[in-house]
Amino acid sequence: MNKVTVNNNLEYNIEMVNGALSINDKPMELDVLKLNDSTQHIIYDGRSYNVEVVEFDRLEKLAKIKVNGNVYHVNVSTQLDLLLKQLGMENLNSNKIAQLKAPMPGLVLNVLVGEGQEVKKGDSLLVLEAMKMENIIKSPTDATIKKVEISKGDKIEKNAVLIHFS
Repeated sequence: MNKVTVNNNLEYNIEMVNGALSINDKPMELDVLKLNDSTQHIIYDGRSYNVEVVEFDRLEKLAKIKVNGNVYHVNVSTQLDLLLKQLGMENLNSNKIAQLKAPMPGLVLNVLVGEGQEVKKGDSLLVLEAMKMENIIKSPTDATIKKVEISKGDKIEKNAVLIHFS
């Protein structure tokens, strides 16, 4: 079962079992015609609905959906998300990272960022030489550089803190 929140206000329990849809334990019979990859025409209870997925973020499980011209913001929580929340572990999937540690021992050849600089996930942060190979260490998250603990020429050990993020 998935919990769907619409516009941070309305909540629905949605379940698909053997191809049958139910919302809040009420079976729903829909006539669906796919018009293209993002648009469908749905007939439910004698009414016609044009449904378009305007934006979709699979990682965050967020969607912006337009139904007959009205825009709705939809958030989906799966059974696993609900269980993690119940156990107080809902932030395990968060991309918020406080620091970057050395993945291996080596020599810092170049530091490509400075304190206060904003970086995006995948941006190059530093060049680390290990076993005669140059390794470009990239940002694991979108963040601002709070403090750089290393400088060019430093010899570092595995798991040494290299950069703090804020």
